[in-house]
Amino acid sequence: MQPTTSAALLAGRHPAGLGDTDHMIAGAQQRETARLAPPLSVADLDRVRAAVAEALTDFLDQQRATLAAMDASLVPVVDEVRAVAEGGKKLRPSFAYWGWRGARGQGPGAGEDEEAVLRAVAALEFVHASALVHDDVMDAAGTRRGRPSTHVGFADRHTGSGFSGDQELFGVGAAILVGDLALVWSDELLRCSGISEAALGRARAVWDTMRTEVTAGQYLDLLRAAGGLPGPDGALTVARYKSAGYTVQRPLQLGVAIAGAGPRVVEACTAIGLPLGEAFQLRDDLLGVFGDPEVTGKSADDDLREGKQTLLVALAAEAADGAGRTLLDELLGNPEAGHEEFEALRALLVSTGARDRVEERIALGAARAREAIAEAPLADDARKALDALAVAATSRTA
Repeated sequence: MQPTTSAALLAGRHPAGLGDTDHMIAGAQQRETARLAPPLSVADLDRVRAAVAEALTDFLDQQRATLAAMDASLVPVVDEVRAVAEGGKKLRPSFAYWGWRGARGQGPGAGEDEEAVLRAVAALEFVHASALVHDDVMDAAGTRRGRPSTHVGFADRHTGSGFSGDQELFGVGAAILVGDLALVWSDELLRCSGISEAALGRARAVWDTMRTEVTAGQYLDLLRAAGGLPGPDGALTVARYKSAGYTVQRPLQLGVAIAGAGPRVVEACTAIGLPLGEAFQLRDDLLGVFGDPEVTGKSADDDLREGKQTLLVALAAEAADGAGRTLLDELLGNPEAGHEEFEALRALLVSTGARDRVEERIALGAARAREAIAEAPLADDARKALDALAVAATSRTA
């Protein structure tokens, strides 16, 4: 495979805008529900997740010993990285692994050791952990996966230890460094994974592009919150670069790059990854407002209190009457609003049809991705696994 530059990867296709898909979404959700995925046991997903978790544990145990030898007060830092990185569903490493598995017979990476590949793709969890920690700081989020967000936890540690100075500034500063450390460790784990130098060289272009995109996407999210990138198309732009690309498209491309697959396979990763990554993020947006806190690990009011400018909100603003827009203006992002007021805001998101339109777009994205998976030039077991992952990613409840 010819080396691919970051600029070339950044030029990947955009998912269709809202105007391009309105005529296609009718009935997509019903068709998608009727089309069953293969059993998860066929995909062998648990084995991959367990191998990724083991790779993270082994790496973090070594880092804990290193930091503890520097100073015992650094142990909470590595333990925080562990708490963030070892949670979750391991979707990104799973997509990367099955990309490699599906393409490993098509290029020079056929001889790569599977355990080394699993360690390499586990590094994606550190990129994800970094993004989560920094995102929680920017959103002033109080919880993450049923526990205090990193900046909140370190602020509490400051208070409990009787330290001097501002506890909130301490918490934010510590969280920024925890997120930075996770990003540093992502590079180290990839580099020391044991994959060949040739495979590492092939992987670097995708890796660098992915990390550029997710960081740029975080800025675009800040810009949108400040009034830039307005409307539904602006929401989709943020979703693509902040989350969608690094959730599916780039992990898949990372896996096939390790395998050394050619351009046709890389293009198939884009056809799968962009609609599926968008659908994943839109499902996340819905769960942030309508999810069960006992399942999601966070209050269903948090995204509304933080004023997240998602596609769900943008569509509601377009469809709302004057009273509805006033309600949005007064309550969205209002830290003083209570649960009953946010219930009224949720009712508006439903009554304007915004929730249904987002569900329809999720179904359409999932359907497009699954069609692309079925047609992808990948091994049969990998296509079955990716199909199961596509269903899991878009129909999840947490």
